[in-house]
Amino acid sequence: MKKSASAPLTRDGTFARRTEERVREMILDGTLPPGERLNEVSIAEVLGISRGPLREAIQRLVGEGLLTIVSHRGAFVKTFEPGEVDDLYELRTALETHSVRLVCRRATEEELRELEQLVGEAGEELSQDPARPYPADRDLHTRLTWMSGNDALAAATVEVQRQISLARQTSAKKPDRAREALAEHERLVAAIVDRDEDRAAEILRLHLDKARKSAVDALGITSE
Repeated sequence: MKKSASAPLTRDGTFARRTEERVREMILDGTLPPGERLNEVSIAEVLGISRGPLREAIQRLVGEGLLTIVSHRGAFVKTFEPGEVDDLYELRTALETHSVRLVCRRATEEELRELEQLVGEAGEELSQDPARPYPADRDLHTRLTWMSGNDALAAATVEVQRQISLARQTSAKKPDRAREALAEHERLVAAIVDRDEDRAAEILRLHLDKARKSAVDALGITSE
């Protein structure tokens, strides 16, 4: 496990949920990299918790597809076999293109302005530092997912996005890809503002296909 700045968790009514959130963060930010075995004693010590709530969190994260259990060996951060990334992106594309169609139909004018502002802020941040990755706190995909107005669809999409983020840990940090993604996001938002759902869905499909190829290349696996 990489060094983490994680502070011990305090016990309150949300203790179990926050344990799960913290471990998930450690997986998605690379503190616990793909393929690493979870050292329950070490993690529990870092978070200041007992192993009971940690094991509960591990089981829930196994259900999300972020961890795998190996019999008699313990829990490991998910790694990807050839073809798995393609399968996840295929599912993500189906979910997100439907979401963006709903956004084109349902978004308020204020929400459309928020999308333009979100992409504009991401562009400003990238222009200030040519070497930086796409700013995670300007995540257009997550915003569109919840803007669809379909909570069940959004929850399913977020789960797939979390799994994919493991594969993107390398590719998402490439500056060239970040700038390409920004240009694609700008075109996507323009189509949404025009409420052209066919154009928006096609722009998003092509955007996610490029992201898939970048993730596959970064992982050094063969796309099937």
